[in-house]
Amino acid sequence: MDERMEVFLETFLEEMPEYLTDIEFKAQKEHVPVIRRLTGGVLIFFLRAFNVKKVLEIGTATGYSALYMAEGKDDVLIDTIERVPGRIEQAKDNFNKYDRKNRINLIAGDALNILKELSEKEKKYDLVFMDASKGQYKIFAEYVLKLLNPGGVMITDNVMQEGEILESRYAVSRRNRTIHTRMREYLYYITHSKDWNTMILPVGDGIAVSIKNRERWQ
Repeated sequence: MDERMEVFLETFLEEMPEYLTDIEFKAQKEHVPVIRRLTGGVLIFFLRAFNVKKVLEIGTATGYSALYMAEGKDDVLIDTIERVPGRIEQAKDNFNKYDRKNRINLIAGDALNILKELSEKEKKYDLVFMDASKGQYKIFAEYVLKLLNPGGVMITDNVMQEGEILESRYAVSRRNRTIHTRMREYLYYITHSKDWNTMILPVGDGIAVSIKNRERWQ
């Protein structure tokens, strides 16, 4: 999205606590990716519109997005997965400081292993937010399909890859080609599978909103 337009639209978002701005600033300073504010606004919109009670987040980072969601809806419970040790420690610290109602549960480990375990335990969620290893989105989504309640929402961040997704595979750097190919495969899957109803939105770095088809999963 055009930067001026993004800044303009951000002025219409509801104000969030100052501590979230501090976490965002620190993450940017340390080059840790966090969601953009408009993406946070979309998350809160769906939390409220679908009266979401249980969220699974794949990719905690420093805890910014989980805390953003918790601030946006005061009865939501969040399980969030992170595998990078340094980020786990930062997220734990932020949750200890700011998650005063203990509504956020940090699960440390590899996302694929944890998704498999959650699926075996038959855990269910109303909304899943994916913001982790982009090359594994399609594999994640196959587990998410089992974990979401019928009519539940899966929101996938960074699907535009800063615009590179528009380019030919050979126009992107060699080191990014695998991720580029897998992201295109993922977008094709969620827009053509009968299991999902998907809309791709030009918000932030692009988000895909996919609703689990209720008719196929009653």
